Amino acid sequence: MRIAVLDLGTNTFHLLIVDVHADHSCQVVFKTRAVVKLGKDGIGKNVIAEAPFNRGIKVLAHFKKQVEKHSVTKVFAFATSAIRSSTNGKEFVRKAYDETGIKIKVIAGDEEAKLIYYGVRQCVKTGEEPALIMDIGGGSTEFIIANEKQIFWKQSFNIGVSRLLEQFNPSDPILPTEMVIVKKYLDDVLQPLIKAIQKYPVKQLIGSSGSFDTLAEMIGHRFYHRNIIKGKTSYEFSLKEYDELHRWLMKSTTKMRLKTKGLVRMRVDMIVLSSICTQFVLEKSGIKKMMLSKYALKEGALTDIIERQF
Repeated sequence: MRIAVLDLGTNTFHLLIVDVHADHSCQVVFKTRAVVKLGKDGIGKNVIAEAPFNRGIKVLAHFKKQVEKHSVTKVFAFATSAIRSSTNGKEFVRKAYDETGIKIKVIAGDEEAKLIYYGVRQCVKTGEEPALIMDIGGGSTEFIIANEKQIFWKQSFNIGVSRLLEQFNPSDPILPTEMVIVKKYLDDVLQPLIKAIQKYPVKQLIGSSGSFDTLAEMIGHRFYHRNIIKGKTSYEFSLKEYDELHRWLMKSTTKMRLKTKGLVRMRVDMIVLSSICTQFVLEKSGIKKMMLSKYALKEGALTDIIERQF
């Protein structure tokens, strides 16, 4: 059976088309992504603004053409923070169906965290020790404490980088006083996470895709003059290299970041806040090991679909 999985995030829409074989193994047929920035100019007001609304529908129409071109049997589409928290999210889902025939399932933050875990454990082996998984999205950030067999705790927080960017609107470069304000906010909001870490001590942080992909690519070009994660599904960070990159990001301007290899244009305005969130979690948890998982929600959703359907 050939199936398509659509991950409709706040910043990016992803399309993954795979063949599912009799032994439940998968072969990727086609994958693509499109920058939508669904939260632009509206996420702080819990609304999808007109321009990103139309942009999202246009991208779905393009995805529909790819689905038809590749003779897909079944389509599974998942929407996350921007759509679930917007007052016109249901309208977006309805219009998407009317214009493309794609039926979107809006998932809760708890479900999103579970699917991220399913994706991450396919490419990062945690063993029996609990690890902290972190997925920085545009609208929300998910945290999961789990080992290779089970989830001990999980929660979704509305502190995606698009929300933080609109909420704090930092200077260029960000000021030390602004960093303090952001960290104080994170300290208040993430109290449930801090308590969970005390209950389930963790020794490694696993960042899933998105911002962590970007941090790894920037480190690769900065220290090794190449893309160090190309062809890989996981990567272990050197915290010394990450700390140096983090310090540079805190002093960088938009103009400097635009010229930085490994930093895609979409993340130029968000990577500073992403790194602040990452550094905050490392400091609060005392974690000394950080991994990248290139698999996240769409790969986890695919695993879940195969288990349920076949």
